[in-house]
Amino acid sequence: MSMEIERKFLLPQFPEELRISGELVVQLNQRIEQTYLAMDDNEEIRVRRIAAEPSGEISYTHTFKKGNGLVREEVEYEISEGIYTQVVKAFEFTPLTKDRITASWNGITVEIDNYDQVKLSVLEVEFSSIEEANEFEAPSWFGEEISSQKQYSNKTVWKQLQGDKWRSE
Repeated sequence: MSMEIERKFLLPQFPEELRISGELVVQLNQRIEQTYLAMDDNEEIRVRRIAAEPSGEISYTHTFKKGNGLVREEVEYEISEGIYTQVVKAFEFTPLTKDRITASWNGITVEIDNYDQVKLSVLEVEFSSIEEANEFEAPSWFGEEISSQKQYSNKTVWKQLQGDKWRSE
């Protein structure tokens, strides 16, 4: 398993002035639909449909994550459209949908997720080590750090969308 080391922030608004000035350079726009197949407090299994914009290139992934907060173990691999469709139809859950902007700012890559079903924008920064993550000083425009706040996790937001369809056992 590879390690995912990331910090997350509650982005109060898109930094349009930084994009205009050239400090924030958008590299990729993606439309993401994700559905969870299994989860508990410490683990999750999900599938995603990812459409790159404006190219329209579509990919599908299956991901297993273990852990919470700053550091998590992650296994992710591509799957076929057929497998994705079969799994999503079998479970009949409502996918969590969001637009992701991947951009470069001050020499680092940031990912900004803007969710559809809830009023939420999250900025994520991935790091190569725990030390690097701990040493990073986020600018004020990133907003409040929410790395350890479970109510903002994708799986929590997704579970709320399911209502009575999702039962935690």
